Amino acid sequence: MALGLLTALISLLFAAIAATSPTVDSVDSENSSATPSSTSAAASASPTVPYASDDPNDVLWLPNSDIIPEAERGTLGATVIGPQNIQIDLMNADSLAPPTTDNGDVPNVKWPMGLSHNRLQTGGWARQQNIEVLPIATEMAGVDMRLEPGAIRELHWHKTGEWAYVLKGNVQVTAVNQNGQNFIGTVGPGDLWYFPAGIPHSLQATNDTVDGAEFLLIFDSGAFSEDATFLLTDWLAHVPKEVIAKNFQTDISAFNDIPSEELYIFPAIPPDNQQAPQSPQGTVPHPFTYPLSQVPITPLSGGSVKVVDSTVFTASTTIAAAEVTVEPGAMRELHWHPTQDEWDFFLQGNARVTVFASTSNARTWDFQAGDVGYVPASYGHYVENIGNTTLKFLEVFVTDVYQDVSLAQWLALTPPELVKAHLGLSDETIAAMKKTKQTVVGPA
Repeated sequence: MALGLLTALISLLFAAIAATSPTVDSVDSENSSATPSSTSAAASASPTVPYASDDPNDVLWLPNSDIIPEAERGTLGATVIGPQNIQIDLMNADSLAPPTTDNGDVPNVKWPMGLSHNRLQTGGWARQQNIEVLPIATEMAGVDMRLEPGAIRELHWHKTGEWAYVLKGNVQVTAVNQNGQNFIGTVGPGDLWYFPAGIPHSLQATNDTVDGAEFLLIFDSGAFSEDATFLLTDWLAHVPKEVIAKNFQTDISAFNDIPSEELYIFPAIPPDNQQAPQSPQGTVPHPFTYPLSQVPITPLSGGSVKVVDSTVFTASTTIAAAEVTVEPGAMRELHWHPTQDEWDFFLQGNARVTVFASTSNARTWDFQAGDVGYVPASYGHYVENIGNTTLKFLEVFVTDVYQDVSLAQWLALTPPELVKAHLGLSDETIAAMKKTKQTVVGPA
């Protein structure tokens, strides 16, 4: 009897509580701290995750800033009280005081050519970047080479393709292909040459200027080393002279004066109007040089671009490139390259690049003239001009046809409601997105 009475009283108590308590639907969602059901959560206006922060993340200083750089951004970080290389820190603001959007770990993508060991020769010099100094750069390597007027980079060939961009002066190049067809041509600042793997060639600064020439060489392998070049003099110095004489069907004395070791770079005074010997096989069907300097730029809202690949430079079957300018405050738009790594060389100005490597990994670097940059295939990135002068740089790829994917174009050509569900953008913002690639966009 007592147990039955107790049970009845408990039932009445719970019924009374249920009758006087508000339902979930009647709770003021702004004032309630109750955990909502899955149904009410789906209808909530709050985001699945917090909104991205509006905290400013501009670059904090430039290489020429008259400050002592500190490892501080807002309330984060602290001053540097130990030994400090001020010049290095001034050139790398986003390494010492990175934006708060950086996260995780991305391998280093920057190498200043000025840190490369230089090979000094009579008549010029050469310094290189490859995977020994920039391990992430597995697909391409670069060489910065200087020749005094008349100096020659001796006859040689490589196991890789060689693509070149002339920085200063004029260079005369010669080559003979596997079919016995020959070529000779002269290129100037902003022009290109390309030699396929195994094609023997030479490079010679002309006497047109008192400074000779300087040029950038890019090779389609990150493991390339300029020291492993196949050189004419190096080869013959290691072949018995009687074998050389037999090969050329002449007396051994004809080779009394061949060098005992490689020449690599050496001085000479060539005529400026050399002509290639007439070959019974004719000349090469596709010229090994390309006058990029004469190609009109494509003007853009924030700068300009010139794209060159095998569709216009038909000999260049393994390397494509773009010459890009970005005006102050503008940027090379957010984009990625589907299957090709990107090798960059900064010609002038100050740049900021953030590389997104997926899985929340992102890191920002600062670049100046003479720096090499590298972005692996499919990594999202941008290149922003953070200086007050025009930024100019090269984008180079191991491919026959240049390709990139624009973030803005992708979103503009995706159903608007789908974009809105992802990013919470307004209809007006989505409608304003460009359906054609902008490549370089001006300040907002």
